Amino acid sequence: MAKQIRLNAFDMNCVAHQSSGMWRHPHDRSWTYKDLEYWLELARVLERGKFDGIFLADVLGVYDVYGGSADAALRNATQIPVNDPFLVIPAMAVVTENLAFGVTGTLSYESPFQFARRMSTLDHLTKGRIGWNIVTGYLESAAKGAGLDKQSAHDLRYDIADEYMQVAYKLWEGSWDEAAVVRDRKAGIFTQPRKVRKIDHKGEHYTVNAIHLCEPSPQRTPVLYQAGASGKGREFAARHAECVFMAAPTKQIIANSVADIRRRAAAHGRNPAEVLIFALATVIPGPTDEAAKAKLEEYQSYVSHEGALALVSGWTGIDFSKYALDDVVRYIENDAIRSTVETLTVADPDRSWTIRQIAEFAGIGGMAPVIVGSPSKVVDELISWVRDTDIDGFNLAYAVTPESFTDFVDLIVPEMQRRGVYKREYTPGTFREKLFGQGRIRLAADHPAQLYRHSAL
Repeated sequence: MAKQIRLNAFDMNCVAHQSSGMWRHPHDRSWTYKDLEYWLELARVLERGKFDGIFLADVLGVYDVYGGSADAALRNATQIPVNDPFLVIPAMAVVTENLAFGVTGTLSYESPFQFARRMSTLDHLTKGRIGWNIVTGYLESAAKGAGLDKQSAHDLRYDIADEYMQVAYKLWEGSWDEAAVVRDRKAGIFTQPRKVRKIDHKGEHYTVNAIHLCEPSPQRTPVLYQAGASGKGREFAARHAECVFMAAPTKQIIANSVADIRRRAAAHGRNPAEVLIFALATVIPGPTDEAAKAKLEEYQSYVSHEGALALVSGWTGIDFSKYALDDVVRYIENDAIRSTVETLTVADPDRSWTIRQIAEFAGIGGMAPVIVGSPSKVVDELISWVRDTDIDGFNLAYAVTPESFTDFVDLIVPEMQRRGVYKREYTPGTFREKLFGQGRIRLAADHPAQLYRHSAL
């Protein structure tokens, strides 16, 4: 039996997200990101298509590497202006019953005590449909905006993140017993004090002595995503992540990363098959191959190459404005997203990239494949990626929104269902149950969070 393909929509509370210049297209509505109606319409479309979730990206800071300033990013709406992704989730939850929400939260600039409350609140409000994409940040401008001289070194950020997770697990899993809240009106007791306790964490980076402010939410710990694909990032994912998001333009790079994460997860005593891996892709479908190709060509006429290079310069920490368009990118180690630098230089020995090729490739959907064709051709390609790389599904970026998602729901979902590789109905329950089966409300027993549950303390 073929593996069931899982799907997230990939969006951000900004204009055009990873398709630079596409806000100018007459069908695009991403520029209405600041209107709640945009998010409600998108949520309804995705639920109609039985998407597992919407994966909301976020970034603190601006893309000011290209040209040494934010000018190119501002001109092209390269992830600026950008609003808070957390605030649109409760509204989308109200108009859906099953769609889940994976939200990016940067742990480098907020205390775990405050952040744990925010996630518990969302888990309550969505009735257990919340996930957290754990990121450490990669822009110097974000660190400066948070009052620091510069961001921490790449590997140190992951060391800090490990301790951050310990604190979060203690708050979510260990502070309140399951039966702490009794709501006994007759006795006048809402919570049994003896079933609630402070966590007392004294570590290298954090000191927290406090009771978690929220009563236990449906999942306690949200579904945990992680998107770092460097060596240090893969090690972090192997320990903590239930779902991993990766982006690369070729199957070889993805397959190598998937195998490495599954190997590392097994070394940590976890079931590697239960680390679900989503690859970035953009799908441009049409009723026929010719119609889809014509749509791609039209989309490409709106792409801003300057905006694309501003985006990739921010990801890599390399100022591409300093190079000629036909220069080949060489490996430079820095404290930005190392996996993106590796993707463009050393990850695939059979592929090199010029600046011009990066600008053209990344203009629609970012650094990932663009799959174009009829429903049959697109589904063939999606199935081949799952088969050849061992991924579990896709984070689908858009060219224009909501058109890209509506086209996918109307054209591709029925073909996947016809072939038996996509669900016809949602699994009832929380986000974690939808991913791993009914009854799996809490993190698996082989997850390190179990060490911080009260019964294990």
